Amino acid sequence: MLFGQSVFQSVLERLKAENETEEEAQTPASHRVAGLGTGLAFDVLEGVSVASQRVGQAYFDNLDAAGVVEKPAPPPAPEPVMPAHLNRMAPHEVAAELAISAADTPQTLGEKRRAFARANHPDGVALPFRDNATKRMMLANLLIDEALRRFTR
Repeated sequence: MLFGQSVFQSVLERLKAENETEEEAQTPASHRVAGLGTGLAFDVLEGVSVASQRVGQAYFDNLDAAGVVEKPAPPPAPEPVMPAHLNRMAPHEVAAELAISAADTPQTLGEKRRAFARANHPDGVALPFRDNATKRMMLANLLIDEALRRFTR
């Protein structure tokens, strides 16, 4: 500490004194920016810059003679059609689709479950038909689980 000041405070005082001497040495402000070789020029039309005129003109370029240009409405989305297999909700119809037999192994039953899920999973059908798909998947899983239980007995 020098004379009751920390080193940091003494450095700040020295830098402040150097800046004051540099400011006194500079010439009065001119129309030029320091470091630029030329002055700045602006296009002025009736007191308004050209750049601001372009912004206003862009608005009018988007208008047609009758008023605002309107985008055509998108065509309506077609109504989804329920696949025919989602109408087969009875357990014997789902069992016939799965074609579970005594010759099936746990591996073939797993393959049948995955194949049935690919065609009938609720996430793969349109929203209005998800209830039917959910019921079909529940029936198929029940039938396959029963067939798998026969192997554990």
